[in-house]
Amino acid sequence: MRRREFIAIAGGAAAWPLTARSQQSAPLRVGTVSAQAPSAPSFAAFLKRMSELGYQEGTNFTFEFVQVKGAEEYKRGYDELAARKLDIVLAVGPEVALKSALAVTAAEPRPIVMVAIDYDPFALGYVNSLARPGGRVTGVSFQQIELTAKRLQVARDAFPDRPAATVFWDRISADQWQVMQNAASTFGLRLAGVELRDEPYDYEHALAQTPFEHRSFLLVTVSLGFFRDRGQLAALARRHRAASMFGFREWVDAGGLLSYGTSVSGLFRRAADYVDKVAKGAKPADLPIEQPTTFELVVNLKTAKAIGIELPNSILLRADEVIE
Repeated sequence: MRRREFIAIAGGAAAWPLTARSQQSAPLRVGTVSAQAPSAPSFAAFLKRMSELGYQEGTNFTFEFVQVKGAEEYKRGYDELAARKLDIVLAVGPEVALKSALAVTAAEPRPIVMVAIDYDPFALGYVNSLARPGGRVTGVSFQQIELTAKRLQVARDAFPDRPAATVFWDRISADQWQVMQNAASTFGLRLAGVELRDEPYDYEHALAQTPFEHRSFLLVTVSLGFFRDRGQLAALARRHRAASMFGFREWVDAGGLLSYGTSVSGLFRRAADYVDKVAKGAKPADLPIEQPTTFELVVNLKTAKAIGIELPNSILLRADEVIE
């Protein structure tokens, strides 16, 4: 089921009257499903922004949360949320989150605010356009595919003496792996890709599958499993004294070496702004989907020193933040 069918599903009750709810005394009820813990920095950023906008949990705002283990549980998670009679549904992370949220709420449509991390909601038919979504879905969308090749270039500039690398990818990030394969020769890189299939992922075993010369340079695609396991991946790279490149700074905060992307916490803060607008009566169909325009290169100099890597001055000068 692709573009045309999804537009039909996403349309429905685009003008669902949240204004009626806002005139009542009942708290605003927002809920989401995630493989992350509710204490994750991204949700802390969302709740902080909601508080700044005047929503206090337990008084005029309730945040319902269902944690799942992986992509195959999202449908069950949103089924559970649907029974809680939400006002606004938050669909964050992978495509399966939005797909499940739409399917589960089709019978009783609710506005959906998304944070699309690793898919293009327009290309896949969830919205009519970024400027005018045209249905009951709006929010923020990250240009993951477009940035994948740029991330490869930055990694090559940072480690010109390491022409061979290992790439971890999974079903969710398969398109990122394809982009890397297509771009690798442009940057003089030889890539050994390892698909991680059965969770919990065995990263040691995955690395051991690659040729020895590829193990000193680790590139990790962006997916919900890898993001959840960012501490394990950073520790793996340090243990093997491997240079590492990730998609978001949260990996670097966890001990990874480099990241190039946008702030995930920033995306979640923007999602809170969308929730506020919809709660006050704005129609998702009319709220343009926002894409980040600021991207940051973050370097963990502490990790570099720990594994004996000296980064080029050109990278340090380009870095938006250096963790020492």
